[in-house]
Amino acid sequence: MTETFGKGHYLHLIDGSAFIFRAYHALPPLTRKSDGLPIGAVSGFCNMLQRYIDGNNGSDAPTHVAVIFDKGSHTFRNEMYDQYKANREAMPEDLRPQIPLTRRATEAFNIACEEIEGYEADDIIATLAVQARARGGRCTIISSDKDLMQLVGDGVDMLDAMKNKVIDREGVHEKFGVYPERVVDVQALAGDSVDNVPGAPGIGIKTAALLINEYGDLETLLERANEIKQPKRRETLIQHADQIRLSKKLVMLDADTPLDFTLEDLEVRAPDPGKLMAFLAEMEFRTLSKRIADTLHVDPPVIDDTPPSAPDAPKVDDLPFDPEAYVHVSDAEALQVWIDRIHERGYVAVDTETTGLNEMTADLVGISLAVEPGQACYIPLIHKASSSDDLFGSDDLAEGQMPLAQALEMLKPVLEDASILKIGQNMKYDAKIFARIGIAVAPIDDTMLMSYAMHGGLHGHGMDTLSERYLHHSPIPIKPLLGSGKSAITFDKVPLDKAVRYAAEDADVTLRLWQMFKPQLHRAQVTRVYERLERPMVPVLAEMERTGIKVDRDTLSRMSNAFSQKMAALEDEIHTLAGRKFNVGSPKQLGEILFDEMGLEGGKKGKTGAYATGADVLEDLATEHELPARILDWRQLSKLKSTYTDALQDHINPDTGRVHTSYSIAGASTGRLASTDPNLQNIPIRSEEGRRIREAFVAEDGKVLVALDYSQIELRILAHIADLPALKQAFADGQDIHAMTASEMFDVPLDEMTPDIRRQAKAINFGVIYGISGFGLARNLRIPRAQAQGFIDRYFERFPGIRTYMDDTKAFAKEHGFVQTLFGRRIHTPNINAKGPHAGFAQRAAINAPIQGTAADVIRRAMVRMPDATRGIPARMLLQVHDELLFEVDKGAAEDLIGVARDVMENAADPVVKLDVKLTVDAGQGANWAEAH
Repeated sequence: MTETFGKGHYLHLIDGSAFIFRAYHALPPLTRKSDGLPIGAVSGFCNMLQRYIDGNNGSDAPTHVAVIFDKGSHTFRNEMYDQYKANREAMPEDLRPQIPLTRRATEAFNIACEEIEGYEADDIIATLAVQARARGGRCTIISSDKDLMQLVGDGVDMLDAMKNKVIDREGVHEKFGVYPERVVDVQALAGDSVDNVPGAPGIGIKTAALLINEYGDLETLLERANEIKQPKRRETLIQHADQIRLSKKLVMLDADTPLDFTLEDLEVRAPDPGKLMAFLAEMEFRTLSKRIADTLHVDPPVIDDTPPSAPDAPKVDDLPFDPEAYVHVSDAEALQVWIDRIHERGYVAVDTETTGLNEMTADLVGISLAVEPGQACYIPLIHKASSSDDLFGSDDLAEGQMPLAQALEMLKPVLEDASILKIGQNMKYDAKIFARIGIAVAPIDDTMLMSYAMHGGLHGHGMDTLSERYLHHSPIPIKPLLGSGKSAITFDKVPLDKAVRYAAEDADVTLRLWQMFKPQLHRAQVTRVYERLERPMVPVLAEMERTGIKVDRDTLSRMSNAFSQKMAALEDEIHTLAGRKFNVGSPKQLGEILFDEMGLEGGKKGKTGAYATGADVLEDLATEHELPARILDWRQLSKLKSTYTDALQDHINPDTGRVHTSYSIAGASTGRLASTDPNLQNIPIRSEEGRRIREAFVAEDGKVLVALDYSQIELRILAHIADLPALKQAFADGQDIHAMTASEMFDVPLDEMTPDIRRQAKAINFGVIYGISGFGLARNLRIPRAQAQGFIDRYFERFPGIRTYMDDTKAFAKEHGFVQTLFGRRIHTPNINAKGPHAGFAQRAAINAPIQGTAADVIRRAMVRMPDATRGIPARMLLQVHDELLFEVDKGAAEDLIGVARDVMENAADPVVKLDVKLTVDAGQGANWAEAH
């Protein structure tokens, strides 16, 4: 039985993040031999943990211990101050995949591992240290972090493990010039450039300590700032008093962090030799596993670090990257040499450099090619000559460049040659750039999509990420070349020598990734996914994006004006209900009115001292009070206006009069496409005002828009995957599926069904797919939580196949680390074995992924087939919005298009998957999107 923590107990709290970063920076890069996974930080972390254990076996050993980690970068301090830690550099890409492994390492050593969403590790440490002290125990914090020094004293000290130095009250005074209880006052004044805590400009640690020692504490200092003799220091304190007080809130640790564990849970435990040895073997730590095995008196594990590649797999060239070896192609003779080599090889890696990121407006600056690892060139085309008199250079072209027309004339046959494979990283971008100048690039391979097919859900698929992770090479960064802010330049103004090194390296990296990834597709069993669902989407989406959709600016303007008028009327009504005028857009002022002045129940203050007034809070209040309901109406209009009716006008291309969104193929791990710049997939359709936004998306004269939308595709897929006879039969009979579910669950005959009962069943139908909880369903239906949970329990009783599917899917994910769609897409689930708050989310995501992913695969298959199927019909596919496709077609051909497109969509799963439930598609047409939908 676990003993209650109290007098005589000794707690050690290890700053896990500090351990990780020290381990990362102290050791050279190290990768796992079998697959190239970066493991240097994990190795150092494990060694530090073992040294810690070895050094704490004496009489003064801790009775309780935990390693505390940061959960994420966003905490309650970012709500107080959005610039908090904004200056911190991004985590190195080769460290990112090692973070979860350090958690696993801690668990393998059988040491408690804790982290909490929304709070920093320091806050958790502060809470535990204060609790231990309050209960008569002792605590040592294993860290040298100065922010933790405010905790020292009365049984709490710190240990810098690297220096083996104890930090007590005197040690804190030596560091700050004040004792622990005044550390936050000094930090508030001095600020922190690393964490972007503003402090008082011009005041450092020494001056801050002098001031605090003279005036006693920060508040007294600020109240008596006018007494300070030095004018500059006096004005700084007076002028920045609010900023200094904010800084104190930022640096003060939260010793009341809500914990989901207790001190008793942190009791020291001996490691499980089997579990620990298995982890060390997985990481391929030969030396460490042997040393620990000797300590534990067990046999060291057998480690097989042979790469899993087949004997016939091509080996990626180990030639180091040498930017100086890249070739600057400046004339036709030199370019012909590369073209001849491309014909000899039959493939080439291609990359474009442009003046911007918008493929519809950016100009082609140059082209890079690679035919062998380390053998790459750059063909600059419109780089500008530099000028010492002009920061941005001149408009004259730099010397050493081919005429643009000549270069394109020579390259066009190669880029369009069906016998030569063009390899790119995010090839859709380059294909659109070439298409605008009359070059149809084909056939293509895409390393980004290869990685996505193999590694979806594990990490990002950008070139830098892939290069660092799989080639162990950090490409030349673009930011130093282009600069930032007002002094930023476009790539055509980059000097040629630097441009050659940067651009040619991109093609070199792409070629090496292709050589590595291409044979791995088969071994990972995702060749079919890549060839049928990923690669064919590139030309389809590129054409859709280039086509765009016409948007009526006048309609948007009228809507913006109408929204403004409605918002103004709502503001008057809100002010009347509130009894006074206030800034409706201010959450702080709203909270004061709702909870202080009106005395409504449910007010909760956050860390900033302001009441929470989010949508969930207002929705709860809106059932009984009119003011919160009107606020929600105002906010909805405000978002529609700012996000759509105003912002969409800025996205209208002046040359085409159309909006050209961009689709991310490799964004969501489930295969769903994401729309950006602008996002046209999140236009709300539940409210009347939201639906009206679609009225601004119009057809050209003489044409109509046609929308085709899958009907309840995810429920149909669920019926097939989970083998639900009642649901299958209902779909086969063409029943109202939500009414059928309500009848099954609530024993209500279909002819006696009420809208309210059907609404509840609909919420459960869709909620179960997404793993909704009783709490979530209660909020959606505005019913007691117990009643909502009862609905869910009854649902599983009526449809037991769903529970079986969920349990089987979770078990499969835990065993294999991924789940699959019906078409073989693998969706990795790296957090499926996590514990704590994230465990539930990871499991729900794993359960939903095969359903949502299969639906995404179905519509991808339809989109890939659509160009051939509709050839001869005067129609163009414009948009994909989740389960809907939108076309523009000549008025007289709308019905022909609907017939062909519906057939393609309803039979998209064939012949790979024979669904037990037929897919059905609803179709509509009209002068604008709202009418068509």
